[in-house]
Parts: sequence; structure tokens; C-alpha cells
Amino acid sequence: MASDRRTLLADTAITVLADTGMRGLTHRAVDRAAGLPPGTTSAYFRTRQALLTALVRRLVALDQAELEETGARTPVPRTVGDLTAGIAALVEARLTGDGRRRSLARYACAVESAHHPELREILVPHENQGRRIVRDFLAAHGVTDPEDRTVTLLTCVDGLVFDRLVHGGSVRAQEIHGLVTAALR
Repeated sequence: MASDRRTLLADTAITVLADTGMRGLTHRAVDRAAGLPPGTTSAYFRTRQALLTALVRRLVALDQAELEETGARTPVPRTVGDLTAGIAALVEARLTGDGRRRSLARYACAVESAHHPELREILVPHENQGRRIVRDFLAAHGVTDPEDRTVTLLTCVDGLVFDRLVHGGSVRAQEIHGLVTAALR
């Protein structure tokens, strides 16, 4: 039961952070948003840092699960168009609904991690099926440094997501196609 409650509070904290920003993330705000009595969140996470750490761990777990699931159900890309379409689908998921909330929370946590190295260690990109698909595609197409190119490509895609969260709009397939093509050079 306690782990279920901790998960509920971490999930709620992600939503609070996405909706109100870092300054709005308080124990009371999480209690309110979760519909729980005042003091519940602080009983599970005594400090704001403990709450933030739990939020980041949950965020990474959700992101990893999404990337593993997406990678498992996505056919292996054979062409630039295939890889572009796969990345575009992930980008769309990151810009809408729960994916948007997680993206907003992730970027807020990334900025916060500049002051809290323990958060940075949790946020470090992990190996997952999505990353493997990109790396394998680049290697199969003759890229001599597929690991570095994968990191660069996915970082650029992440930048497009960040830009659209801040400025609005969507990421066009042509933009992703250009990044994939550049990674193959």
C-alpha cells in the first residue's frame, strides 16, 4: 500500500510540476491535487528534495517504459522515411496529453538538476529499445560512430520538442527527416 501511495504522489507531483512550474511544486499542492488530506505528501516525502527525487525517479521510469514499449511494437526501420516516421510518432506523443505533461516536468527537472547533481545522475539518458533502434539503423547504414551520432540525433530531436513546448506548434516530419539525413552523413 505504501508503494502505491508513493507512486500516486509521484505521479501527482509530475502533474503539479507540469501545470504550475517548479515554484508551484509543494507538498500541499500535491496533497490538494491528489485529493488527499493535508500532510499526506510530507508524511511520505519529508523534504521538498525527497519529493523532487521521487518525482524524477518516477518520470524516468515512465519514460523508459514508454520507450521500451514503443520500440517493441515498432517495426525495425529500413529507410530514412521509416526512422523519420517512428521518431515523429514519439515526438507527437511527447507534445500531447500525458506525454506533454511529462515533457514539461522533465525539462523543469533538467534545469533544476544543474543545482542538484543527484537529480542529474537520475536523469542521465538510459539505454532503451528506442535508442537501440536508432543506433542500429545508423550502424546498418554505414555510420562509423553510431553511438555518438545517436546521442546527437536524439539530443537534436529533444531540442525540437523543447522548442515546441515553449513556442507552440508541432514538429514537422521534414525537420526530423533533415536531422536523420544529417546523422547519416
